Amino acid sequence: MLSRMFFPVLLFMLGISVCVYAQTPKPTEMDEVIRVDTQLVEVPIAVVSAMGVPLRGLKASNFVVIEDGRKQQIIDFSTTSEPFEVALLLDTSGSARTDLRLIQSAAQYFVASLRPGDRVAIVAYNTERKDNQAFAVEEVISPLTADRRVLRAAIDNVRTSNSTPYYDSLLKVVNNVFRDPPQEKFRGRRALVALTDGVDSVSSSDFDGAKEALSDAGIISFFIQVDTRDDFETQLSGDCNLAIRFSAAQIRRYYRGIKGKGMEKASSFCQLGEFERLAVSKALYETADAEMNDLAKTSGGKVFPVGDLSEARTAFKNVADEIGTKYSIGYYSSNEKRDGTYRKITVDLKGLPAGSKVRAREGYNAPAN
Repeated sequence: MLSRMFFPVLLFMLGISVCVYAQTPKPTEMDEVIRVDTQLVEVPIAVVSAMGVPLRGLKASNFVVIEDGRKQQIIDFSTTSEPFEVALLLDTSGSARTDLRLIQSAAQYFVASLRPGDRVAIVAYNTERKDNQAFAVEEVISPLTADRRVLRAAIDNVRTSNSTPYYDSLLKVVNNVFRDPPQEKFRGRRALVALTDGVDSVSSSDFDGAKEALSDAGIISFFIQVDTRDDFETQLSGDCNLAIRFSAAQIRRYYRGIKGKGMEKASSFCQLGEFERLAVSKALYETADAEMNDLAKTSGGKVFPVGDLSEARTAFKNVADEIGTKYSIGYYSSNEKRDGTYRKITVDLKGLPAGSKVRAREGYNAPAN
């Protein structure tokens, strides 16, 4: 997570020097970097060989960090052995409702695959009722903990919902699970792991707001993308009162944003013809796919597509392996302007075998006055 640190200035009799007393970097061979009124930029990194095998045992000297074309000085470095904090988001809406036990089993397997020092929070959906109306809510079933017994019980308590507050749940991860600054050992090592198809139906927030919040918090995003489209579309045809239906929010999103024509031709599902229903579905799923890949790519994470929930266990194991091979780098930007602009980050490799590849956070928004 990006954090702001202010440092005291100590004046000596024979000159002026600046001493850093706030967060002391972990011991390294790197020179101390002096910054006043600035923030530490944290960059999660994964490195693989030409054959796709994770490379372990790397040092800070193997990396070069460039921000907007200017080389930066690395002052903080965490190896792959350092623990992670993970927000596990389980989408139990839509067609997933009939596969709740499968979702719970895969989630249990994921938690068991993590290292003992890793901490996990469980976030899922539920259905609440008020004034005879049912509505979906996103819930933190368990806050961050390393206690596997607590996590197993939390996963067993996951319930289902009648719709998908997906964007709202992404903000819940930022504003609730990762609300407090991380402990030293978790700096730059926080991740979202979401099992979902990524199709939102009822959120009050939107994708842009969720993306900005995740980016500002420096959270790495991993997605196990479940393909629910075929199953969903087989239930769209026929009597509109019996078919599965889009929410009013999805229809508005289709006409105003996705379709880009502004004027709504329908405000309810029953006003849509069968061809229009398929067009809405196609657009929603394509948007979800683009959004997940965007969040993963820009944060240094990854999308793991699965055909159905029976493949989720394998995907979860791949995510756990990925988390266990992450490095993280910290630097103070040489650009001290507080202008709120987007800063592009590039990470290059040094002294590694030919064909080695790096995946890292691609940028961040600078603080603004």
